[in-house]
Amino acid sequence: MKVIHELCDICGTCVAVCPVDAIIVSEFNVEIDNNICTNCLNCLKVCPAKAIVEGE
Repeated sequence: MKVIHELCDICGTCVAVCPVDAIIVSEFNVEIDNNICTNCLNCLKVCPAKAIVEGE
């Protein structure tokens, strides 16, 4: 999974639905740890900004 930083508004919605805590949110950025991510697509489905896409 990949975050398109130009679209992300750092709302944190994706963090709430990640079953393996693979999403790290800082004050200025959101990252997905693909070593932990199980590709469940929960984050992609709930992102209101459509800032999460499949791929690394």
